Amino acid sequence: MQDQLTITFAALADPTRRAILARLTEGPATVNELAEPFATTLPTISRHLKVLEEAGLVVKERSAQYRPCRLETAPLEAADQWIGQYRAFFGERFDRLGDQLNTMLKPKGDAS
Repeated sequence: MQDQLTITFAALADPTRRAILARLTEGPATVNELAEPFATTLPTISRHLKVLEEAGLVVKERSAQYRPCRLETAPLEAADQWIGQYRAFFGERFDRLGDQLNTMLKPKGDAS
């Protein structure tokens, strides 16, 4: 069984799926609405949506004949939290590198 982060990142690996998620940040949309900007078939978009659903990133709702998809943010928040650990780690390293470069670039005899 794969962990949730692996499933989330696998779903995010495809640019079409990322574009679908970007569209869903504007609000719920039907499959037809989501397919509009792409030069691909509805079944292809449906397969992308299935991957996003299985990753927990998209939820399909039912309202009579209308079946809008909406963004589910929890998996993205978990991924952001995981990435945040590395953001802090590299931020500290870049800060130290910046300090070192500033020290090296100071003219000799500059006391400031």
